Amino acid sequence: PKSETRKGNVYVPRDEEFSPEKEDYFLRKTVGSVLQAAVPAAQSLLLDKLKWNLPFPSFFVIDKLFEDGVELPGVDKLNFLESVVPRLLEHLRDTPAEKILRFETPANIQDKFAWLRDEEFARETLAGINPYAIELVREFPLKSKLDPAVYGPAESAITADLLEEQMRRVMTVEEAISQKRLFMLDFHDLFLPYVHKIRSLDHTTMYGSRTVFFLTDDGTLQLLAIELTRPASPSQPQWRQVFTPSTDATMSWLWRMAKAHVRAHDAGHHELITHWLRTHCAVEPYIIAANRQLSEMHPIYQLLRPHFRYTMRINARARSALISAGGIIERSFSPQKYSMELSSVAYDKLWRFDTEALPADLVRRGMAEEDPTAEHGLKLAIEDYPFANDGLLIWDAIKTWVQAYVARFYPDADSVAGDEELQAFWTEVRTKGHGDKKDAPWWPKLDSPESLAHTLTTIVWVAAAHHAAVNFGQYDFGGYFPNRPSIARTVMPVEEPVDGAAMERFLDNPDQALRECFPSQVQATVVMAVLDVLSSHSTDEEYLGGEQTRPWNSDAAVQAAYDGFAARLKEIEGVIDGRNKDRKLKNRCGAGILPYQLMKPFSDSGVTGMGIPNSTSI
Repeated sequence: PKSETRKGNVYVPRDEEFSPEKEDYFLRKTVGSVLQAAVPAAQSLLLDKLKWNLPFPSFFVIDKLFEDGVELPGVDKLNFLESVVPRLLEHLRDTPAEKILRFETPANIQDKFAWLRDEEFARETLAGINPYAIELVREFPLKSKLDPAVYGPAESAITADLLEEQMRRVMTVEEAISQKRLFMLDFHDLFLPYVHKIRSLDHTTMYGSRTVFFLTDDGTLQLLAIELTRPASPSQPQWRQVFTPSTDATMSWLWRMAKAHVRAHDAGHHELITHWLRTHCAVEPYIIAANRQLSEMHPIYQLLRPHFRYTMRINARARSALISAGGIIERSFSPQKYSMELSSVAYDKLWRFDTEALPADLVRRGMAEEDPTAEHGLKLAIEDYPFANDGLLIWDAIKTWVQAYVARFYPDADSVAGDEELQAFWTEVRTKGHGDKKDAPWWPKLDSPESLAHTLTTIVWVAAAHHAAVNFGQYDFGGYFPNRPSIARTVMPVEEPVDGAAMERFLDNPDQALRECFPSQVQATVVMAVLDVLSSHSTDEEYLGGEQTRPWNSDAAVQAAYDGFAARLKEIEGVIDGRNKDRKLKNRCGAGILPYQLMKPFSDSGVTGMGIPNSTSI
């Protein structure tokens, strides 16, 4: 059947548009990055015009992306970009075909071989770009909640004996669980229903996966095991296998490939759920409801407005080229055309407002428990958890500022409950912005200054700090794509029924088999370019606690509270710098380890791996 085709940009109101300075920076940054990606992509297309599936011929060629310049082919050979970033093509035509320099070297490859190490794989679950995925193992054996009649046996193939062997018998699994020392990345139930759908597409594959870690005595995580699962189908039974570190040559290469699959799963989870769904998408109902229900002079509108800056425009840009049908996400991430469907399913099953607050999120995942005697009122399951350690400092600073602001305008419960504009705003967020969840019991009621302050703190946290934590390190951690491939394109060579020829090729050249599993030349370089853009601060960035967004009124109490907020954020910068130099904190300090700076409030422009803008602005 015929369907509509979108033409032109997605409309947003004029007061949501980028400033001329932001537009100019965004355009220059985007054109430059896309040109960098266009060079190897166009060269690849010259060899294979029908499919974007050529792997990199060697790791040496991957390294050259950061070391050498290459000639820009004629613009006529870049027409493939029209389907990816059409609005840039005219700017590309105006760009002289001179030698393009190179991608900037990502900060995370100061240790060039870190991506191969299990320790770095584990460390990035706590101090990387997706610190929202790791969770405590609370029961064993691990079990799926999916229907076993459809997907196969629910109980995991990861056994207690296998884990205890990897832990070198220092304790039993039962003891490790009781001591809160087993953790996991659980991408099993989320991805498993999509495995066969995704496998029906060309040049991609999918598994459900579970990855288990052990908390060692020095506070770091040891990677124990990876389980990959293909569900049953009408023609095949369920297949699953557990992979572990090994000194055997063949098993060692299989282990590297299993890690590549999990990294691709984590990349998809990060981009589609932790990043797009939980920040960009979730903030939109707040923006729309505030503009519809709150007058511009309303004190809560004035508080929130800086945290909505540019979000509608950047989301419109994303819908035009990034998450659109046939866009960059669908071309370059494992779920491909099922990406937005998967994100929507995750919203239905996982999203709830009350657990978007950082403390509640940590408790939900078992990464913390409430403890009134502990700092921030929480006891972390892993003491050296850089995202949580620094994030809670920011959360408390935001909370203190918002509480003081609310107290100035709402002295008691009646003043909150009786504010018709405020109540209309929150009703619209719940009933229109989240109509399918409007009757859920977990929605907070705005019936007291305390509930109002907590709700507003959560909104500010999501728009500013949550987004900063999962956005501005994307190039540092994913720019060197073997560390964080966006897609895994080939099945494990031992998957049954075993393809004998593929297995022989793997045994003969495992290095090539791994590169064929990684993103193609086109996919990798386009994603690298996009991550470079998304990780950049523009020259007109407005940061949390900055002077540009000082409250408009001259109320002494409000101004004093904001001064305290800004001063506290500057103190936090110093605390974070000190933590990054503390060698006892092995998850953020050590030889070749990238310091954790994503919760540092302020930054210069460009790709810096730090800085918390007020809003989800890129």
